[in-house]
Amino acid sequence: MIARLRAEGAIFLLAVQFLTRLPVAPAFTPERLEAATRYFPAVGAVVGGLGAGAYGLAGLASPPLIAVLIALAAMILLTGAFHEDGLADMADGIGGGASRDRALEIMRDSRIGTYGAAALLLALALKAAALTSMPAPIALAALPAAHVLSRLSAVLVIAASHYVRDHGTAKPVARGLSAAGLCVALATGIGAFTGFAVIIGWAESLAAALGVLLAHVATRLTFEKKLGGYTGDCLGAVQQTGEIGFYLGALAVL
Repeated sequence: MIARLRAEGAIFLLAVQFLTRLPVAPAFTPERLEAATRYFPAVGAVVGGLGAGAYGLAGLASPPLIAVLIALAAMILLTGAFHEDGLADMADGIGGGASRDRALEIMRDSRIGTYGAAALLLALALKAAALTSMPAPIALAALPAAHVLSRLSAVLVIAASHYVRDHGTAKPVARGLSAAGLCVALATGIGAFTGFAVIIGWAESLAAALGVLLAHVATRLTFEKKLGGYTGDCLGAVQQTGEIGFYLGALAVL
């Protein structure tokens, strides 16, 4: 039992290492990295929770907009802009109407283009505007819940879609999601949804979840139509649009 708990702890820390810049050094095996997908939503709770902490502390001495921007900056630093980079790369690859192969080539390019810059700026603006429009207690609760459910949205892409590259950053996690792992991810998402509902209200939680769902469907339709599946950049884009969808959904019924 203890050995099993230690192994699960190592898998969780590998998920933290994969998705963030936090200085963790878990025992690595390829099998553990493949299994780490199950804990992506839980890592979202860590990222969103630390973002909420930054927002709360900054809000003690700053106006709401400044506090929100500090929180967003803290989370970008925490993740190394991992998901934001995916959104920008996907927008560059798909936005210009290139062929499938050319889109995949563009998405590998580390340089950001016009579509990527526009998508990134719009995403950050929508997050800042939505969170600033919420009362502070609701924004504090929304941050961790949004990061959990948006990462669950990305996990569902892994579970139900096809990884289109022969190799890449997301290749190991693309093949490691078992039925049990999916249940762990879903349970984490349900916990975040329920927690937000208990704290803020069921109507707000349902609207926020609907926002994530609509963002998931719209984003998947966009990249699957062009690519026939997903890449690691697409997972980052799904996380970003899902996070925005959560905020906008909750805000719609406040």
